[in-house]
Amino acid sequence: MTDFDSAAFLKNLTNQPGVYRMYNAQEEVIYVGKAKNLKKRVSSYFRMQVDNAKTRALVSQIANMDVTVVNSETEAFLLENNFIKKYRPRYNVLLRDDKSYPFIFLSAHEHPRLSFHRGPQKKKGEYFGPYPSAWSVRESLRSMQRIFPVRQCEDSYYRARSRPCLQYQLQRCSAPCVKGYVSDEEYAEQVNLARLFLKGKNQQVIGSLVKKMELASEALNFEAAARYRDQINALRKIQERQWVSGTQDEMDVFGFAVKGNMACIQVMFIRDSQLLGSKAFFPKVPSTADEQEIFESFFLQFYLAGNKLIPKQIVLSHEFSDEEAIADLLSGEAGYRVKFFRGAREERKRYLHLAQTNAQTALDAQFSQQKSVHARFLDLEAALEKDTPIQRMECFDISHTSGQQTVASCVVFNREGPHKSDYRRYNIEGITPGDDYAAMAQALKRRYKTVKEVQKIPDILFIDGGKGQLAQAETFFQDWPHDKKPLLIGVAKGTSRKPGLETLIMAGSHETLQLESHSPGLHLIQHIRDESHRFAIAGHRNRRQKVKTTSTLETIPGIGAKRRQQLLKYMGGLQGLKRASRDEIASVPGISPQLAETIYDHLHN
Repeated sequence: MTDFDSAAFLKNLTNQPGVYRMYNAQEEVIYVGKAKNLKKRVSSYFRMQVDNAKTRALVSQIANMDVTVVNSETEAFLLENNFIKKYRPRYNVLLRDDKSYPFIFLSAHEHPRLSFHRGPQKKKGEYFGPYPSAWSVRESLRSMQRIFPVRQCEDSYYRARSRPCLQYQLQRCSAPCVKGYVSDEEYAEQVNLARLFLKGKNQQVIGSLVKKMELASEALNFEAAARYRDQINALRKIQERQWVSGTQDEMDVFGFAVKGNMACIQVMFIRDSQLLGSKAFFPKVPSTADEQEIFESFFLQFYLAGNKLIPKQIVLSHEFSDEEAIADLLSGEAGYRVKFFRGAREERKRYLHLAQTNAQTALDAQFSQQKSVHARFLDLEAALEKDTPIQRMECFDISHTSGQQTVASCVVFNREGPHKSDYRRYNIEGITPGDDYAAMAQALKRRYKTVKEVQKIPDILFIDGGKGQLAQAETFFQDWPHDKKPLLIGVAKGTSRKPGLETLIMAGSHETLQLESHSPGLHLIQHIRDESHRFAIAGHRNRRQKVKTTSTLETIPGIGAKRRQQLLKYMGGLQGLKRASRDEIASVPGISPQLAETIYDHLHN
């Protein structure tokens, strides 16, 4: 037990609404809560008889507390959410994914553009969504490109065209960028049809296209009639795939399932009377939380954690402790009245049942996967003869092309699998190109030189490579100042580099250990090794692409956009500049002899 004097703390506590924070002996915030009456709520933790063992476990760690008094319960909800985002306390339910949802954006342009959008809705135009993922937006845009010849190119690309691009040849754009290919009226018609389609008015779009097809046929314009026919056929195929539809204009539906220490919340997005998609969330659930706390905490963080669009109707599977206050809070955030429903009526009942079924299915799949991951950990612990459970593993890999744009990756696994928030990439500089050993040494130094938290030190550190790469890790950890030291293991590929033939090289003795190809422990090692490989390659490709699209002049100190433009203009491009002498570079307006010297040295060294 800690030495926290709860009686003295409660003696001066106010009865006003507010937010309380609990700290442990290390001065870390371990729990954040809100209350309509602070004294009454906080007192409940320190009663003589606390039935809930989970609450007793939390109270046993309290070393200090503080409170922030606010004017209303609504303010308490908002402040609690801000504190949870800031401190991420271990005993609070935490939303793992707080990114804003993507939309399809139709710009307010002379020739409007359809595009992907995520973030604040500041641009002039119309926004359609939200969609459950970036993939679903891009898939919708690809489908629309085959039906409506509305441009999806960047405005800079659109303005620079003097002739139609490949999209026009593929009949996926009507080329409004070049005069003579499509009239403004025809383009506006297609934009309006796309707008109606995004609003879910498919029948109205089809009806309009049927009329146009008939008029074109009567005018003997069979080519245009064939285009309208193809549009109608494509729309009908899409309509067949959109099997869930109703009469609700704007609604979110929440399904909820709990199993063991895991919970799943399935959120379905209904906009313009059609289901845009759904997404399963698996929040981080502390052992102290009950079902109502899990659902309520997730719900508030979901709508208050970014640019989430709050709908007018929300269908829920669970009740809230103070539903009226939460409804008032969301209504204030949205700027209109938000109503909660329990799914009693036919259509809402159907959607809620669908959400509940999906939540349970997703939870069962996740639970099964967790059991599989747990079994793999147990098998690896047995193979390595570990006396204590493995809580954290890390793996390093190096990626480059002929020694250029070298990137090192560090991926992290815990007992739940990949822990992506702790992944790190390192751009390697100042080594001989292609020296993987030096790259590994630099990555290890940068990763572990400032590690302060014991829980961030891995139990096992895998090095993707043979004895040479492993030796770099051994050298680094020789003078390791901490009591806890990771077990170092090299993962060497077999001669044929086939999965299942990997050899584990143990640090120190350099003894080799080869697990059976069907071993769950080996599958876990392959997973973390492949993940580090994927993460390193992705970082290297991004870096390589950036080099391709970046002018060498951008890396010269003292050369901004205007000077770059002057140099290229007077020298006839980059190749002309490279052939120029120092004096010729100095003759460019705005370039001093000293700067000309810097430019020349940079281009030739």
